[in-house]
Parts: sequence; structure tokens; C-alpha cells
Amino acid sequence: MMAVKEIIDFAHFSSRLAPRKRETNKGSFGHVLIIGGALGTMGSVILSAMAALRCGAGLVSIATCNAHCVSISAHYPELMVHGVDDPNELISLLAKASVIVIGPGLGQSLWSQQLVTLVLNTAKPLVVDADALNLLAQAPRACEQWILTSHPGEAARLLACTISAIQCRRPQSVQQLQRRYGGVVVLKGAGTLVATAASLSICQQGNPGMATAGMGDVLSGVIGALLAQGFDLKSAAQCGVCLHAMAGDLAATALGQRGLIASDLWLYLHQLVNVSSLIDTANV
Repeated sequence: MMAVKEIIDFAHFSSRLAPRKRETNKGSFGHVLIIGGALGTMGSVILSAMAALRCGAGLVSIATCNAHCVSISAHYPELMVHGVDDPNELISLLAKASVIVIGPGLGQSLWSQQLVTLVLNTAKPLVVDADALNLLAQAPRACEQWILTSHPGEAARLLACTISAIQCRRPQSVQQLQRRYGGVVVLKGAGTLVATAASLSICQQGNPGMATAGMGDVLSGVIGALLAQGFDLKSAAQCGVCLHAMAGDLAATALGQRGLIASDLWLYLHQLVNVSSLIDTANV
């Protein structure tokens, strides 16, 4: 088994987050499509979508239950929201997106399964999260164009083992996931791991205040935004988990760990992806 050989260093990605050229437009920074939000869980897609916007995606769309569309549009006018009660309505949206995030609040209904089937048959870069991972565990397949963002429970289902088995052998577990499912695999938790076929890296940032609902949804949006802006799969996963953890640390420092909520990270994500811009301006 490969030992963890790389500590993820945010500074390594700073050149990729350099100040933008004046002549760019929203089309220059990709179109992220977030798919999920079964009835009663529209908060998950909002958390993911707003994180994608705050991390610099040019366009962010949500595909969700039709019942959620008016409410989301009223409160978050920057997001484009589409009802897909009929899964076939997703097909045209997939064609317009440059990156697809599927799973936040998705559920495991027939509707959810149909959406996952459509998405997994596309050739576009994917971020597969939450219940999309649970559905993948029921019908395993491999793909080289996705990032799987699993927490220990989802990892256990993907490997048909117990959570304790995952946690006591985290490096080996994430490598086993990568060999079985391909692409890039993230194993979330204290010391989040990122595995590719040839590398294993660890994020040392983050804090216990981040152990709360919705944090994983935010991470999926962060990674989706980086993919949309031209990061490769490995770099998007590594930079994404680092940005997410650092934003959590900044939020915890400002607000305290206990009672930290996922949307608290939006402001700090926005600040972090503009660090190089702030430095550049200060040096003028």
C-alpha cells in the first residue's frame, strides 16, 4: 500500500487563483450544474450552489424538484433553477453544463435513481456526492472523469464494509475506493485524504466545528467550481478540500467551533479564492 506522500499546500495553487484578466466574462469560468434536492432537502443544493458561486464559477444552475424552484429563485437570484420532476427534463441541462455535481439532498427514490443514471452516462467531469454515492454503491461502476467525495459512512457502503473498518485504515480504504471506482476519491474527516491512481495526499486543516450538516454539500460546490475554472480532477480535489478546511478554520476562529453552520463558510471561501488578488492590489 502507498503511504501518504503529499501534504496538500494551498500555496501550491495560488497561481491558479491569480487575478483575472479584464477582458474575461462569465463564460470564461464555466457552468456548474448542481443536481439534487429531493422534497424537503432543497437546502443541500443551495449550500452547494452558493459555494460554487463564491469560489468563482461563472454560472451555476440547480436541477431539483419543481416545488423548490420559486423559493430558491426568490432568495438566491444569482442561481438559475430548473424543475426536473420528469428526469428527461435534465437532458438539455446536462448539455449546457461544463461540470456536473450530483448528490446533495438527492435521496434514493426512483426519481433519484433515474437522475443518477442519466448523469453517469455523460462524458463531462463529475463530482459525485451524498446519496449519489449511496446509489453508486448499489450498482458499482468505474469512471475516470469523476471525483467521489465520500464521508466514512458512504465509503463503507461503497466498499461493503463497516465504518470502523474504514476509519482504522483510512489510507488503505481511500486507495481501495480509487482502485474500484476510478477517477479521484476524497475520504472526508479529520485529515481528509485525496487518492488518485498514482498519489495519496492529506489535508491538515479543518476543525471539529465542521462536523455538522451541510458541510459536505459546500465541499461539492467548491470542487465543482474549481473544475469549471479549468482545474484538473486531482488539483480540483486537493485545492477544494484545502479551501473548504481553511474556510472552516477561519469561520471557527471568528465565530467559534460550537454552533458553526455550513453557510458560515461562504464568506471565507470568497476571501480565500481572492487572496492572490488582494496581495496583488496591495503591492501596486
